[in-house]
Order: sequence, then structure tokens, then C-alpha cells
Amino acid sequence: MLSDQSLPIVEATLPLVGERMPGIAKNFYGRLFAAHPELLDGLFSRSNQKNGSQQQALAGSVAGFAAHLVKNPDTYPEVMLSRIAHKHASLGIAPEQYDVVYKYLFEAIADELSDVITSEIADAWSEVYWLMAHALIKIEKGPYAAQANDRPWSPWAVVDKQPAGTAAMTFTLEPADDTPVTLAKPGQFVSVRVQLPDGIRQVRQYTLSAETSSHRRVFTTKLDDNGEVSPVLHSTIAVGDTIEVSNPYGDVTLADGETPLVLATAGIGCTPAASILRSLVEQRSDREVLVLHAERNMEQWALKDQMNADIEALAGAELRLWLENPTGGAHPGFMSLKGLDLPEGASVYLCGPLPFMKNIRAEALAAGVPAERIHYEVFGPDLWIGSAN
Repeated sequence: MLSDQSLPIVEATLPLVGERMPGIAKNFYGRLFAAHPELLDGLFSRSNQKNGSQQQALAGSVAGFAAHLVKNPDTYPEVMLSRIAHKHASLGIAPEQYDVVYKYLFEAIADELSDVITSEIADAWSEVYWLMAHALIKIEKGPYAAQANDRPWSPWAVVDKQPAGTAAMTFTLEPADDTPVTLAKPGQFVSVRVQLPDGIRQVRQYTLSAETSSHRRVFTTKLDDNGEVSPVLHSTIAVGDTIEVSNPYGDVTLADGETPLVLATAGIGCTPAASILRSLVEQRSDREVLVLHAERNMEQWALKDQMNADIEALAGAELRLWLENPTGGAHPGFMSLKGLDLPEGASVYLCGPLPFMKNIRAEALAAGVPAERIHYEVFGPDLWIGSAN
């Protein structure tokens, strides 16, 4: 809880800090990497630093957390924190690293707010930081404790590599050593760490896209020509190679029960829906499932065959498809929930580009779906923090 002393100071300075937070984030990362360049080897994404998305995510998370405290000083934004905590756990973030972040973040704050900062302002925002940090450390203990091992990374062998649609690739992995394997939940992701040609290791998170009931890991990744990891996976990693993979994480998972489901996805965002569908098939579930997917054209749908086969195997499943270049009875253009008869009491799962998820979430809310029954997964830095919590 935010103290009575800090609350009015944070409330009064939040507009200014929020306005300058992007500059603070940029300043912070400059200081952090100047002092600890090793953090760019296997932890922070160079691509996300270069395109500014990591800075935006940091700024959004701190400002979003502070804004929540101002409006609700006795509670925390649990959904936002849980999402961040699972991403942190997938990277092996340790509690002591929050001390390192604090040092350089508050050096950046002092620098960027040098014209207005006082000891009272510094103390108030320090309290905000440590409330957030301690909350994350506490939450991260849960995902860590749920694993069958305490290793942030273990070696996995690529046993199969298959094209998926026109721009994606599906990788099937098996354990390459005797590290105990944690069974994943449908919808969870793993971090994958590969070495680039310049010797630096880089990490990306990929949602598991097939069964999670075995000791195999299956993920599907779209080629990003401007990225660093997917080009290596697509062009360099071959069957027989070994890569580093984290334990499974993520809190956007299939909940137990018999309530109806709406799986709304676009593009490569179909991967968690594919994993959920495969799990339902394995369970011989008779749940009502409305599968909504949007794609540019049929050929690009990365998991078309797998998802169609699983939908066909589920008595309660129905598919609605949107294509920008429609064929075969698909809806033309972009997905919309308007005019659809959503199952009563359904839980909605979203995954895809950020504008897509914002639009579909808004339409789901307008259709009467409570916010707590709308779940979404974000690939890469979460630039939606605070706006949909």
C-alpha cells in the first residue's frame, strides 16, 4: 500500500513523471548497459532496445503501476504484475537484480527531473518502485516453485523442423540432458536462447503450439526479417542441433471447467489457441468452443491443418474465419465480433497484433463479456500495460 505521505506527492507529480518517463527509460537503459554490457548477452533484447519497444514497456509499467496506486492505494494491478512476473521468470530474473535496476533507474530519474526533483519526490517514487519490485518478487516465487527443476535454462535437441504456412516454422524439441521436465499448460510459452553470428546470445518467447502433455516442446515462430532470433532459427538451426530453452511460463492458460470458450486470434497469434484446442482434443472435451481467426490469406495460416483437424475432432467446436483476400466462404476483411452470437458465460482468449487485441477486447466488452473473463497474451514487450488491466 502506498503511504499517506507519498500518495499526494505521486498523484501531483504523476503527469510530469508520466510525460518524461520515456526519456527516463532511455536514460536508464543507457546507464545500465554502460555499467553492465553483459546483460545484452542472453537477457535483454537488442532488437527491442533498438526499436524502442523495451523502453516503452518499462515506461508504461512504472507509470501504469503508479497510476493504479493513486486510484487504488490499497491494491495492486494484479493482472499486469502477473504478466510481467511470468516474463521475468522465463528469463531467470533473480531478486537481487531489482537492486541493480533501482540504482540506474533512479540515477536516470534524478537526471531527467533535475529541474524539479526534491528529496520528497525522490522518496515517494522510490516507494513506488519498491512496492512494485517486492510485489513482482513475491509473484515470481509462484512460477519458479511450480517447475520440476531450478534451472533457468536447459538444453533441448531439435528433432523436427517443418514449414508452417508461408512464413512460419514449427520446431519440435526433446530434452538433451537429464534435467527434469515440467509439463506445460495449454497457452504457456517458453523462452528460447540462441547464439547469433557475432557470438552474442539473444532470447525470445514463443508460445507452445501443440500438445503440452508430453515431454516434448513444440513451438511455431514467424520469420521476422528485422529480428535477430527468428532468422537464426529459420535459416541456421537444423534438426540435430541443441538450443537453450526455459521452463514453461505464462498465466494465460486454459482454465479447468466446462464453461464455453471463445478463442480469437490473428496471424501467428493462433499458437496459444492451437495448444488449447489440442489439449481439449486430448481430454475428449465436449465444451462449446468458438474459434475465431483472422489471416491475410489462407496460405499464410501457420497452423491451418492442425487447428482444422482439432476443431473437426471436437463436437462442440465451430470455426469462423476472416481473410483479407477471402476464399472458401471466409468473412472478408478484418475480424469483428459485431453480429456474432457469443456463447453465454464464455471466457475469451485473445492473441495477435496489439491493435487487433484492443479492438476485439473492446467489442467483447461491448457485447457484455466481463473484463475478468477476457484474457490476452502479448508477444515481446508489453506495450498495452495499464490500458487493459
